[in-house]
Amino acid sequence: MTENKMGVMSEGRLLLSMSVPAMLSMLIQAFYNVIDSIFVAQLGEDALTAISLVFPVQMLLIAVGVGTGVGINSLIARRLGERDIESANDAATHGFILAVGNWIIFAIFGLFFVRSFLSAFSDSPAVIEYGVQYLSIITVFSLFLMIQLTIEKILQATGNMILPMICSLIGAVVKIILNPVLVFGLLGAPELGISGAAIATVTGNLITMTLGLILLFGRTHDVSIRFKGLRIKARTLKDIYIVGVPAIAIQSIASVMVAGLNVILIEYSQAAVAVLGVYFRLQNFVFMPVFGMMQGAMPIFGYNFGAKRKDRLVRSFKWTTLFAASLMLAGTVIFLIFPGAFMELFNASEEMMAIGVRALRVLSLCFVPAAFGITNSTFFQALGHGLLSLLVSLLRQLILILPLAWVLGHFFGLDAIWFAFPMAEGLAIIASAWLLYYLYKKEIKDLKEQP
Repeated sequence: MTENKMGVMSEGRLLLSMSVPAMLSMLIQAFYNVIDSIFVAQLGEDALTAISLVFPVQMLLIAVGVGTGVGINSLIARRLGERDIESANDAATHGFILAVGNWIIFAIFGLFFVRSFLSAFSDSPAVIEYGVQYLSIITVFSLFLMIQLTIEKILQATGNMILPMICSLIGAVVKIILNPVLVFGLLGAPELGISGAAIATVTGNLITMTLGLILLFGRTHDVSIRFKGLRIKARTLKDIYIVGVPAIAIQSIASVMVAGLNVILIEYSQAAVAVLGVYFRLQNFVFMPVFGMMQGAMPIFGYNFGAKRKDRLVRSFKWTTLFAASLMLAGTVIFLIFPGAFMELFNASEEMMAIGVRALRVLSLCFVPAAFGITNSTFFQALGHGLLSLLVSLLRQLILILPLAWVLGHFFGLDAIWFAFPMAEGLAIIASAWLLYYLYKKEIKDLKEQP
């Protein structure tokens, strides 16, 4: 086995070479999420509220796919660093089995439980009907997304960031083109409304998955998928989910957080719920590039930890933190300057505009401190410490933010609720820094490469 670039290339250059493709891919995905919401918003505030209410389920779906993929990615990268190719192959092959299992769970939910879920949050027949149409399609056809994410994480674990980017970009372009065509019935297509937006999404996922399968099985990579004679190994599943389960939980925390905030905000107005949905789509333009950077950083961390290269591991962490904080700072400046223009994109009513302008400015204050927490979580996952990563995310997105939001709203009103985000991020930095110091002293300080 020849030396992988993750063990020899200069750290800053390596991080950029592996991160930029994923960052571009995720920026396109963020752009699609906003486009999707803008077109849906033209159907009315009920439709926009509906996709805001189903957003936690979409986040949960992605959480399971991405979280499982993170476990696969971390295990493959560490085994490649250790030059244990057979175990890396096992991890990649098991990923496909897990993708199908995850899809079955969400398909059952989509067929039987979507209406009950929406009825728990809204008594508006229009909102419920819009939500049922959209979410049923997304969940029942989620197999495409699950397999797509598995392929992406397998390739990224080997250091190949270009092929996943190409697949994601093509899929995103398909979604962007199909969305207005199917929503409004352009170019002779039927006018499908909110169902058209969902169909555009799953069609793009199908294209991405198909391209990924062709590239994965049609080319030679550092890992191989071997279904012939496959025996499901409990040890491999355990090694995947030691990191994967906490990663799923981390991703799911955001889903629970949004659902909890929806419950708090709906007491003030439906417009406030719509504003929260708009924020999470807009903030993707800031967070998605950072998450893309983390996709590039994770295999670098895992490979060099597995190879016991302390200096490269530490320098890679420093570069990642610096780049992530810089991106977040730029996002903060943009949100502070252009909140009104952002809200206008979503056909905002007067009430929604008033709430949204204030909310976006306050919420942007959490971006820079979030960079440190996200980098730490990725670092912990890459080194096989999913529980530490989970603890950081629990503090950032659940344990602190929901109680703070309720207390601030109860005593100071709707406008104060948004301050829960920067306050929670600031407090979580303290715990995150302590856990990082603990891990450094325990496993990194005396790390030495074997001759």
